[in-house]
Amino acid sequence: MEFHIGLAGRGDLAARIYRQLREAVLDGRLQPGERLPPTRELAGRLGVARNTVTVAYDRLTAEGFLTGKVGAGTFVCAQPLARARPRNAPAGGDVRPRPVWRSIPAPDGPGHAAPGSSTAGDGRPLYDFRVGTPDPALFPLETWRRLVARELSRSTVGLPEYAQPAGHAGLREAIARYVGVSRSVHAGAGDVLVTQGAQQALDLVGRVLIEPGDRVAVEEPGYPPARLLFRSLGARVTGVPVDAEGLDVAALPDDTRLVYVTPSHQFPLGTPMSLPRRAALLAWAQRHDAVVIEDDYDSEYRFGGRPLESLQSLDRCGRVVYVGSFSKTLLPMLRLGFLVAPASLRPALLSAKRLADWHGDLIAQGALARFIDEGLLSRHIRKTTREYAARHAKITTVLRERFADRLRPVPSAAGLHLCARLAPDAAIDLEQVVARARGAGVGVESLAGYCGEEPAQAGLVLGYGAVRPERIDEGLRLLAECFGAG
Repeated sequence: MEFHIGLAGRGDLAARIYRQLREAVLDGRLQPGERLPPTRELAGRLGVARNTVTVAYDRLTAEGFLTGKVGAGTFVCAQPLARARPRNAPAGGDVRPRPVWRSIPAPDGPGHAAPGSSTAGDGRPLYDFRVGTPDPALFPLETWRRLVARELSRSTVGLPEYAQPAGHAGLREAIARYVGVSRSVHAGAGDVLVTQGAQQALDLVGRVLIEPGDRVAVEEPGYPPARLLFRSLGARVTGVPVDAEGLDVAALPDDTRLVYVTPSHQFPLGTPMSLPRRAALLAWAQRHDAVVIEDDYDSEYRFGGRPLESLQSLDRCGRVVYVGSFSKTLLPMLRLGFLVAPASLRPALLSAKRLADWHGDLIAQGALARFIDEGLLSRHIRKTTREYAARHAKITTVLRERFADRLRPVPSAAGLHLCARLAPDAAIDLEQVVARARGAGVGVESLAGYCGEEPAQAGLVLGYGAVRPERIDEGLRLLAECFGAG
């Protein structure tokens, strides 16, 4: 790696080279054992005499920062040195973000556990009931590696230009067929835009549709990243109550420009939106000139009952943007999602995608296209559905047996999590329960964290994608103890 040394200004050139190399060793930019360029090469690059560089190297060698090997070159000392303070960007002084960002929390990062708590060795809770993570052990790694290798060997890797923002053509065709068969979505390859997960799809739609001050309606409780995203775009975000049939359409404000819903498996309650309520929402959107984002979250994992039609398949007026993701069926780190939008929005969405990142990872997109076309995705979903159904059943049973006087599971038959509301007569501080559980190595989430309106609803949300099956019983036993029960 070419190391930059600045020599602007006056003073001893050898001393300046010495100081910059010394700082680079101390703050870790130059690693132990790393080879430095020969004195002649560095001198030529800097436009100084070779002896100037030699003086700096000799001083660093004498102080133990560098070591010379005859016939091999000059290297950073192989023994780790006591590090100075890490090299950080300037603090910024008076530079500040827009006010809305002060109310949006910065991410803590994945896998953080409470100090002193039991973890799985990688920072995750030992009993991981957190939401939104599939089981990485079920991911078909060898198959995926083979498909990626095939894509890397293809001539497309050598194309000299950027690709189209809509994404890999083969993947768009595969997605159109897949959602057409599995969810009756009306779409051809030209209707599909590949995104970096569902969150980027929401961002693209928001940037294309929302003017600052527009009202956006979201479910209450609902998906916090969507609510925060729309707020960051300048929208007035309103939480609309969810009941046993889904979003209460009658409670939608008349001036709503955009409605965000998760009708297949409401997040986080888990209840599906009824067919009459879906029809009512579409009729409302047509009357009020609004757009509906249908996030088909977790729709692949259904353990019973007949899946209801997607909103997009019922839409006859071009009011629905259908959003999907492969983060739960495969892995979140792949960042593969998509949207299907009405024709009137597609040009603007393509422009927004190009301005955001031009296009995603075509290697992963090509591998996913083959994964779908060869029937491997359907096979993978069948296999994982059986596994997740067993975990869902076990957790539901234990909640009803051991937590009957404290929690009421919300009926659900799909997805990778379930919700349990606090029993009406149970006077329990669930935030304290969650905190005690973290200390015991049990990762569980409070329903209040999914609420944007006051008062927050009381309950727990338990994921079962990440928790190992053999740890479910012990994890729930520890959680029961955190309630004060044995």
